[in-house]
Amino acid sequence: MNNKTRLLGSVAIAVSAALLLPACQPANDSASAVSSQQQAGNFERTEHGVVVYPSQGQAQAVQVQVYRDNIFRVTSLAHKQLDAVAESIQVVASPNSAFNVSSEDGVVTLSASGGKAQISLVTGAVEVFDASGKSLLKPVNSGEFGPVTTDPITPEANSYALRQQWNRGSKEGFFGLGQHQNGQMNYAGENLFMTTHNLEITIPMVVSNRNYGVLWDNASMTHFGDPAGPQPLDKHLTLFDEDGNPGGLTAYYYDGDKLLHKQKEAKPDYQFLANNNTRETPFPEELGDVTQPRVVWKGSMQADADGEHLFKMYSSGYATLRIDGEELLHRWRMNWNPWYHDVKVPLKAGESVPVEMEWDSQGGYFYVEHMPPQPEQDRYSLSFASESGKSIDYYVVVADNYDGVVAGYRELTGEAVLLPKWAYGFWQSRERYTNQQELVDVVKEYRKRGIPLDNIVLDWSYWPQDAWGSHDFDKEHFPKPKEMVDEVHALNANIMISVWPKFYSTTDHYKELDAKGYMLNKNVNIEKNLDWIGEGYLNGFYDPYPEEAQEIFWRQIRDKLNVVGIDAWWLDASEPDIHSNLSFTKRKEIMTPMSVGHGAEYFNSYAVPNAEGVYKGERRDDGDKRSFILTRSGFGGIQRAGAAIWSGDTVPRWSNLREQIAAGLGASLAGMPNWTMDIGGFTPENHYRYTSNGTVGHFSGLEPEDVQPWQELNVRWFQFGAFVPLFRSHGQNPYREIYNIADEGSEVYNSMVYYTRLRYRLMPYIYSEAGKQYHDHNTLMRGLVMDFPNDITAINLNDQYMFGPGLLVSPVHEEGATTRDVYLPEGTGWFDFYTGKTYQGGQTVTADAPLSRMPLFVKAGTILPTGPAIQTVYEQPDAPLLLTIYAGADGDYTLYEDDGKTYGYEQGAFSTIHFTWDDANSTLAISERQGEFEGMVEKRDIRVRVIRGEQTDAADFSVVPATAVRYEGTAQSVSL
Repeated sequence: MNNKTRLLGSVAIAVSAALLLPACQPANDSASAVSSQQQAGNFERTEHGVVVYPSQGQAQAVQVQVYRDNIFRVTSLAHKQLDAVAESIQVVASPNSAFNVSSEDGVVTLSASGGKAQISLVTGAVEVFDASGKSLLKPVNSGEFGPVTTDPITPEANSYALRQQWNRGSKEGFFGLGQHQNGQMNYAGENLFMTTHNLEITIPMVVSNRNYGVLWDNASMTHFGDPAGPQPLDKHLTLFDEDGNPGGLTAYYYDGDKLLHKQKEAKPDYQFLANNNTRETPFPEELGDVTQPRVVWKGSMQADADGEHLFKMYSSGYATLRIDGEELLHRWRMNWNPWYHDVKVPLKAGESVPVEMEWDSQGGYFYVEHMPPQPEQDRYSLSFASESGKSIDYYVVVADNYDGVVAGYRELTGEAVLLPKWAYGFWQSRERYTNQQELVDVVKEYRKRGIPLDNIVLDWSYWPQDAWGSHDFDKEHFPKPKEMVDEVHALNANIMISVWPKFYSTTDHYKELDAKGYMLNKNVNIEKNLDWIGEGYLNGFYDPYPEEAQEIFWRQIRDKLNVVGIDAWWLDASEPDIHSNLSFTKRKEIMTPMSVGHGAEYFNSYAVPNAEGVYKGERRDDGDKRSFILTRSGFGGIQRAGAAIWSGDTVPRWSNLREQIAAGLGASLAGMPNWTMDIGGFTPENHYRYTSNGTVGHFSGLEPEDVQPWQELNVRWFQFGAFVPLFRSHGQNPYREIYNIADEGSEVYNSMVYYTRLRYRLMPYIYSEAGKQYHDHNTLMRGLVMDFPNDITAINLNDQYMFGPGLLVSPVHEEGATTRDVYLPEGTGWFDFYTGKTYQGGQTVTADAPLSRMPLFVKAGTILPTGPAIQTVYEQPDAPLLLTIYAGADGDYTLYEDDGKTYGYEQGAFSTIHFTWDDANSTLAISERQGEFEGMVEKRDIRVRVIRGEQTDAADFSVVPATAVRYEGTAQSVSL
């Protein structure tokens, strides 16, 4: 029985009318020790738990409910109005489990078979224990409630700034929290700004390596770690100019190398726009007409506390941070998409340290913030602090392992809907295909070259220039969209199209939504920010929270796009990015009012209802096919909408490549299994995009000195991309098709083709893991903490991961590298994927990494199913299956299959075959097939080989081994 069936099979308890029970005088208790002078509060037993009214603390009422036998919901309020709790965007489950309630010594205990919660009747603090009685989550108090200070609109009644802290001084690791760009995996002792942005996706689910997780149910911007968040440089640092005078740094403003102006600045801040292209902080008047200066800040600083200080550089253009003479950050981002880059620096209180910052603005943005060290006990604790909410509301999941915690998260927020099988093949995309023939010709070229491909993507601006949101095709460049789609389908490929929640105010679609009150139209009516198309157009985003708004949005898509046969939806800019580079404050303001409340309170959650409306509408109206959505933003629960997320508009730089490894793992570790990125990075630096010959398409248009760096970065990113859940190449110029990156026969071209074909060989393995993401709550892209939670080295690595249960992936992310250090987790043996060479775990090895290959290792005991050489995922379903067994340990694997196209799997239309390897006896047991589905291959050849050490054909999955069986669905055993 899988986890889902077990959890849903829990029996709800019927409870009589709630009773108000007096509390006993406490003695000594782990939840809260109560002295004889402390007066305990009261509690009520409810249908699904208890409500405690503590006598002390800021919380006036604390409700604890049992959602499953291992899941507790805790809700703390600053008053006693339980009906004030906001409806969750994330959680769709209802409480459904048996439990017991007892009260002794001032503590109420709520017990279920999977754990228990103890609530102090004095303080209201809720401590959570596992089934063995071990304390997992010990709170500092019942929560903190303060005034909302970050909402630009008068806050709603009963809204509070909220904080909850647990486990002060803990030595555990914290993982998950969504997709972030700071390269972090283990957030113990770290600080994270949890918001939504082009590059950032907050999923407020944190999981401890002690096998519990906390889902923080709040959609406002939140600080994980220090609740104060980052501060201006001069808040906790004394700044000195270049001559040693206090009060700020010396700022030099240049036009190129020509000095225009010099002044002292305490807090350099060019972070945001105020409106249209007007900066919140203008450049000094002395710059005259210069709008893209180069600025250098020089001086020194003194910290007011010893310890490790965090600096956050928010930048686009070229930006550099040097402290004490050392270059700590040197970054480039395209001017319209800045973000933070973090660095930690040990400083001593009162000691003067030189500091220098340089910014070649290129029309971009710049700001540097600082966070002083927290006290050790607070730094190594678990803490969430949210800007606005009606209550402190969180769920605690207790499990036996990391996968069990993820299962609990999905129980609460929805199943990870199984995507169509083709989504796990290779996608080709570009910003953008400018006409329909160009798009079709790309598919034809892939077919001509014999490179596998399953999806082609039509990005934005296929509509008339003045009709964004009309969902119409530009008649000049896309005159026959149905014919275009039919041609793609005739080539056995699928087509995805970009759809934004954005509408020009002149379109009928805008007017229809606006007439119903479903447009966030402050931008149109008040701010009047124009977009960047042509001379700029007035536009607004819709409010996706009302069901009727979702239905209208889907109907507009259905009647204009679905009718021509589009296979999938790319929901772009779903933060929503109403106008790029406005401040967070201004973004909250122009998102308000929404039907559910203020933009400040729902800031992170827009993408979920936006995707759900499309998903539900398509399932209703076109239910014979699996809906599939790619969305640029997400939030807790996005996996239930048939959706994948991606890491936004990254840049082709080695640092950004490395950061995507942790970004994808953070999403997976938070429970969102379907993730992807722009292989190669979205927007390159100008020297790659433009030359004296014009805009670069084919790589031959690059300057000669740029060819090798461009190809090396792309092939390394591509190798990594073949081992993430969704394999997707996308970006601006130069073009990103394999044959536009390198010439056929070159090392780079051959490597990209090799990994594309390897991906398709691995499809039985990849799709089996995809099926288990739905049926068993598994995860394909696995941070090492999931499989090696007690290996301290492994869990702190942010650039290696498991791809399914057997493959250890170690992307190359350093320019010029031909080897890389790979840590092999302890407790098992490992095989070099390419050579079969064996290693013992618990050591770091120097792995070969020539330009054509990325290090891959296979865990001993792995049974790896692979298929034939195919061009699309649906080809040759009856082809022989090759099982490669990596000896040295017992192993097992379950092959999962369904039709890959419909929702029949939800009603049981799927099959599984379980394989078991007995290493001591060199015997493979093949189980009787379980289940069936329409189109299932009932008879097939299964070929088996065993790798025990080095062999030249270890990575050759076209081999025909001597051992083969004819499998017809019945159990059999194979000796090897």
